[in-house]
Amino acid sequence: MAVTKKQRYRYSESPIWDINRAYYEEEGLKAWNNDQVPQFITCNPMIGTAYAEMIFGLLQDQAGKSNCSEAVRIVELGAGAGRFALHVLQELCRLIQYAAIPLPPFQYIMTDLAINNVTAWQTHPALQSFIAEGILDFARFDAVQDTELKLAVSGEIISGGDLKQPLIIVANYFFDGIPQELLYIGEGRVYETDVFAELPEGAEALKPSEQLRQISLSYTHRRAPEYEQESYPYRDTIALYREQLEDSHILFPVKALACLDVLNGLSQAGYLLLTADKGDHLLDCFKFAEPPELILHGSFSVTANYHAIGHVAEMNGGLSLFPSHHYKNINVGCILQLDSPMTYVQTRLAYRRFVERFGPDDFYNLKEWVDKHLESMVLSELLSFWRLGGFDVELFSQSSKRISSLLVDANDEEKMDLLQGIESMWASFYVMQQKYGIALDAGLLLFEMDRYEESKRFLEIAIQEDPDDVVSTLYYCLAICCFELGMDDEGLSYTRQLLEAEPDHEEALALINHFDGN
Repeated sequence: MAVTKKQRYRYSESPIWDINRAYYEEEGLKAWNNDQVPQFITCNPMIGTAYAEMIFGLLQDQAGKSNCSEAVRIVELGAGAGRFALHVLQELCRLIQYAAIPLPPFQYIMTDLAINNVTAWQTHPALQSFIAEGILDFARFDAVQDTELKLAVSGEIISGGDLKQPLIIVANYFFDGIPQELLYIGEGRVYETDVFAELPEGAEALKPSEQLRQISLSYTHRRAPEYEQESYPYRDTIALYREQLEDSHILFPVKALACLDVLNGLSQAGYLLLTADKGDHLLDCFKFAEPPELILHGSFSVTANYHAIGHVAEMNGGLSLFPSHHYKNINVGCILQLDSPMTYVQTRLAYRRFVERFGPDDFYNLKEWVDKHLESMVLSELLSFWRLGGFDVELFSQSSKRISSLLVDANDEEKMDLLQGIESMWASFYVMQQKYGIALDAGLLLFEMDRYEESKRFLEIAIQEDPDDVVSTLYYCLAICCFELGMDDEGLSYTRQLLEAEPDHEEALALINHFDGN
């Protein structure tokens, strides 16, 4: 294969970052279809609840400081598909309503690099009520270049020092995908690790995802004494690495730290960072580390350096909270870059309860076990895990057939809990471009439970969602629902539609003959 000439780049300036950027700008919300870019682990109701509880904790802490006049702004960086924001908003609103105590108002701001995503969120049906209430707005934000936020709905521009309340920053799977420096520590000295990037000839005609699959990277070291000088802003962190590490490669998040500095400057009170990623906060994880591998999923990501982000915050008087145990799939951190961070008691307690004690990573570990043992679980176990996961739509989708097989032995209490779960799930369902078939699955289960009124509602939604791909079983179930509910004319209409699709359907013919005979 003919190849382009190798070119040497500083790691943060290598073409992989521009290709990654192009991927998200071109794909828009389609990037998350069918988990091309993974999204469940940071877009389920369980992690949404954990974040809502920590945000609620900060609102309580601010109320305790008598800071209730100005709204607390919550800025989500790289909001992606948008499901996470919905889960946070729904749970946060429930908490505020349930508590019924004086709290400062809040506004959630979804941001992304891709303007197509920002435009799509503004018209998404699940978000309209929050927009109407004025508690949700949007902005295009380039974390590498921008220094202010221009809100799409209100037109407000938030710039340096405009906010009096602490800014809450949400950054899930964000720091792992923006440019980073790659350093090498050897014999107490700092080197930059440059990269040689090589693409096949004609690669510029390929889609970004294909370019990332075909790019070849190799590395070389270059002495970088500037990191050791007094004037370097993160010298204390680098000094720690020089002292503690040997023969180690480190992704150093200069762009992420600069972005946090910009966002910190928007508020006179500092920020609370809530973040989840493949990211290491323990220094031991960097010892003798090899150069990073690109983790491909349409785009690419690398492992975030939470140690550096947390250490820099603490050097500036902040508090960095990460689990005391090791994570397996996702690391969730809470960084308080605030004056007297220990006084934010409710925020810290929420982190302890909803991350440290049992958090999103623990839940995902359990889900992996459930995935393997789904066919041996009984209904009470499935309902318990579904309840733990906040009645998540994807958990329902993967278990609906198993639930159906267990209904014959289900008691009335389990059926009532299943009905309640379906209603809760539907209330938080965030429609994406990929098809889940949730309304159809829910309608068929409710039909098996003889819940004809509820079944009819969901089955009719299924027809509206995909009128060109209606299976005959759906018309039959709808006809029976109507007859059971005393809606004979509507039942006959569905029966005739069934016969148009399947003229020899025996049950449908019998129904028509029955009514014609009467």
